[in-house]
Amino acid sequence: MRLTQYFLPVLKETPAEAQIASHRLMLRAGMIKQASAGIYSWLPLGFKVLRRLEDIVHQEQQRAGHIPMLMPTLQSADLWRESGRYDDYGKEMLRITDRHGRDMLYGPTNEELITDIFRQTISSYKDLPKTLYHIQWKFRDEIRPRFGVMRGREFFMKDGYSFDMDRESAIHAYNRHMVSYLRTYERMGLQAIPMKADTGPIGGDYSHEFLVLAETGESEVFYDRAVTDLKLGERAVNYADVKQVAAICEEFTTPYARTDETHDAAIYADVPAERQMTARGIEVGQIFYFGTKYSQALGADVVMPDGSRVPAEMGSHGIGVSRLIGALIEANHDERGIIWPEGVTPFHAGIVNLKQGDSAADAACDALYAGLASRGLEALYDDRDERAGGKFATMDLIGLPWRITVGPRGLAKGVVELTSRRTNESEELTPEAAIDRLAQIYAGV
Repeated sequence: MRLTQYFLPVLKETPAEAQIASHRLMLRAGMIKQASAGIYSWLPLGFKVLRRLEDIVHQEQQRAGHIPMLMPTLQSADLWRESGRYDDYGKEMLRITDRHGRDMLYGPTNEELITDIFRQTISSYKDLPKTLYHIQWKFRDEIRPRFGVMRGREFFMKDGYSFDMDRESAIHAYNRHMVSYLRTYERMGLQAIPMKADTGPIGGDYSHEFLVLAETGESEVFYDRAVTDLKLGERAVNYADVKQVAAICEEFTTPYARTDETHDAAIYADVPAERQMTARGIEVGQIFYFGTKYSQALGADVVMPDGSRVPAEMGSHGIGVSRLIGALIEANHDERGIIWPEGVTPFHAGIVNLKQGDSAADAACDALYAGLASRGLEALYDDRDERAGGKFATMDLIGLPWRITVGPRGLAKGVVELTSRRTNESEELTPEAAIDRLAQIYAGV
């Protein structure tokens, strides 16, 4: 994409309403624009990152054997009355009456709707297990929406729902989600620690939430430092292998890690003093096993081998996709702007032409642009008639991991400059070598 043809409304000044780094930088980098309190338009750069994250979530969910679908944003209040949650959920639920006088709601979550789909289509244990998921916009009417996409009213979320015939199978579904989430976050360049959590309005008695450590986190967390050394890495995972999946979950949940809501000082005291850590954390996902809470209330039964009917065992599993962008920026920024990990960057590299209009510089930039595209890499080419300082400032602000700088002086020696946004280290390479280097870097992402 050529910057002269793109829509990137960057801001030089920090908006007064932005209280944390991610909100400030998303506004300044032209990623979002507020439509009303807690509700944002996603501008092209922000939308590209949102789609990159969505793609990773889809890939890892389907790798784990989960089936994508799409449910509506509006739901019938009758289902929520049937489950008993319509009156219990509180003022965060946006309630609507349509033109026929029917009570509707803008879905904050989808347990009722997916259970209704299940009970109308599946009736035998032979059709289990099943895990269905979707990525859809949700709405919760926060009393004080703040921190940009970190605590907005409208948000983009992956929520999945598992249906099993017994508790053992349901716990395997739970574990499968934990492992798939660990891989998802690692691919995004995030370390998200699974912590024992309160189940809240979803219900159930078994839950972990995933938190990214950041100074601006809303939750106080207590953890054993050993948990931060754990990585799933490139290990092969067979999601059908109950023992392997359970062993990975045990590995990641044995070290103490809890939010302030579930913190147990007595257990924490057993952690060696040099490994006891306290920090702030940003929640980016949560998984629940809640048994038959919804299937029993909504009559979602399955016929077992002996002919008996039992309510399906269920769990729900969510990732805040739009919230993740805020968490990524909170964990990856400096005083100059955003620093995107390679796995989620909106463009793989930026090309800066130091002398726009110079025939040699223009030709070299065009060749780099085409060469990167031929290797499957998308570049943002700053072809504006702008001073070099302004071009560098824009690239630093939007945070592309790599920048190729092209100018007459370097071209006279047959080289361009490849710069890492994270380390600020540069090296001179031929244009062909710069393309090869970037192709190697992204081959491992």
